[in-house]
Formats: sequence, C-alpha cells, structure tokens
Amino acid sequence: MGAVTIDDAVLTALRAHTTLTLAYADTDGPQACAVLYAVTGAGALVFVTAATTRHGRAFADDPRVALTAQADGQEWTRLTGVQGRGLVRRLPEGGEERAAAWAAYTERFPFVTQDARLGAALAATALWELRPTWLRLIDNGRGFGTKIEWPPTPKG
Repeated sequence: MGAVTIDDAVLTALRAHTTLTLAYADTDGPQACAVLYAVTGAGALVFVTAATTRHGRAFADDPRVALTAQADGQEWTRLTGVQGRGLVRRLPEGGEERAAAWAAYTERFPFVTQDARLGAALAATALWELRPTWLRLIDNGRGFGTKIEWPPTPKG
C-alpha cells in the first residue's frame, strides 16, 4: 500500500501520543482494547498484539475499527486528541513491509529491543497495520471546540 497524506496537525497529534484505544465488534458484541502504537513514514499506525486475543480474532474477521488517542489527565481548556476510523490488517511475516513497520515500532519504543526476552517475544507476535480512513483532531488549545478533519469535510 502507498503512503497516506494525512494533515500535518493530525499527524503531529498522533505522534504526540503512544496509546490507541481501538473499538471493534465481534459475535459477542462491541469491545475496546488499548495498544501501544507507532506512526510509520507511510502514515499508517502499527501495533503488536497476538492474533489469538479477542481483538486479534475480531480484526481477522472484520478489519473495521474506531480509534481514539489522547493523553490522560488533560485540562479541558487544552484538551487534545484524535478520533478516527480505519482498517486493520495483520502484516505478513518477513519482507520489507513488516521490517519497516517493526523499525518504526521499535524506534518509538526502544525498551522493546533493550530487553532480549521482551524483544524476542514481541518480534514473534503479530504485527498489525491500521490504515486510517477518517481522522478528527480535537484541539482546545487552538480554541475551544477546534476540530481538524482528514480527509477534510467538503464545505457547502
């Protein structure tokens, strides 16, 4: 897949945070999970989770997710975060695509490779890519209720 051209303000906000909350649905109903993520140079979000988890199984059946990323404990006048939707897919083992995603993830979270046991365990775990289809940055620091959407909502 090619690079996604996401608005710079939205990308900056995504890079400012480390944890995504992903919402999905399966036969048991809606659920959410939190994952550490990194933003790749192609504008995708990558994260590690076992394919055997409830959410891993759900992603394999239906790749549609909703997401949020924000810091905890924010003052409402400076509240900032990202909401969105996208499609998740498990990256295939081996190859340049997975290597680039793993490099982005371990650059964002260097502790992963600093502990040999943790690094080996996570490297053997499924690596997933989330391609956003819609994102909304909410940034009260720019003025209460400021929203920037990608792709931009047509006016008129």
